[in-house]
Amino acid sequence: MHIVVLPGDGIGPEITAATTGVLRVASERFQLDLRLEEHPIGHASLKEFGTTVQGGLLDVVRAADGLILGPTATFDFKDEARGEINPSRYFRKSLDLFANVRPARTYPGRPGRLGEFDLVVVRENTEGFYADRNMEEGNGEMLVTPDVVISLRRITRMCCERIAHAACRLAMKRRKHLTIVHKANVLKIGDGMFLEICREAARSYPGLAVDDILVDAMMAHVVRNPERFDVIVATNMFGDILSDLTAELSGSLGLGGSLNVGARHAMAQAAHGSAPDIAGQDVANPVSLILSTALLLAWHGEKSGAVRYEEAASAIEAAVAKSIAAGKATRDLGGKLGTIAAGAAIAEILQGS
Repeated sequence: MHIVVLPGDGIGPEITAATTGVLRVASERFQLDLRLEEHPIGHASLKEFGTTVQGGLLDVVRAADGLILGPTATFDFKDEARGEINPSRYFRKSLDLFANVRPARTYPGRPGRLGEFDLVVVRENTEGFYADRNMEEGNGEMLVTPDVVISLRRITRMCCERIAHAACRLAMKRRKHLTIVHKANVLKIGDGMFLEICREAARSYPGLAVDDILVDAMMAHVVRNPERFDVIVATNMFGDILSDLTAELSGSLGLGGSLNVGARHAMAQAAHGSAPDIAGQDVANPVSLILSTALLLAWHGEKSGAVRYEEAASAIEAAVAKSIAAGKATRDLGGKLGTIAAGAAIAEILQGS
């Protein structure tokens, strides 16, 4: 398996190094024959090449079997004419990574804030209120006057259908329960279409239980009783907010894996940002990117039919759980280890398990 690795900004290089250490152990143990090809991205690329995403990199990624993107300083990149491209947006849009799969679960030794739960948020990833990716050209946000801004939201039947089916397929592999999150009482046309398409898609999956909840009410339900949920599907912005909340409820945003998936490509990406305030201090938690990379291996295994990649993914997830239970983790998870040592502890458990 050929994986392109883009370390990113801030804590990105540190957590990426910890992650690739785990990957190398997994490759040896499960005979994955991983080939990791690293390139600069973000500020490092801007300094070297005059752009945050160097020319030709997209072709390199398309030719690979998967992509790992470390956190980047997204807010810093405002002017594409000056080479300041948002790497996350660029790859999600260019590779048509329409589904952002965000598992959230509790771990023994690190109790969640509201008891034990295991759920997945499936977020539409290419349209909605995200103004930098919902137009073919230009931006969906306009400054009409110095005091008036209009932000356009795009909802399409095609994008609703494919995210609905992606969520239904995942739910059928889990506990066969799908929750549709929407605001159709106010956004009657756009969310009304999303809701109806999700319901229609669900009818083609026998045995799938389906309910739907307004997004504002959902925020109350998920903090009151998160264990009632299995797979949650939502439009882009609602899913983005909800997935951060559920990850934090599990114990830390740093426990949230994230995989961006399309028909042919997938990108592992930490659920959190680049945290420049702690960069270079060896205190960042690498678990989110490690879990995201495990999701990438599982996706490749399912896509290629090579079971060993799915077995490796399960083993990495189990090693993460054992490391947390044993207190072999960074301080935000109740441990005393630095970034590299925490990654090494997971790799050691993986090697010996």
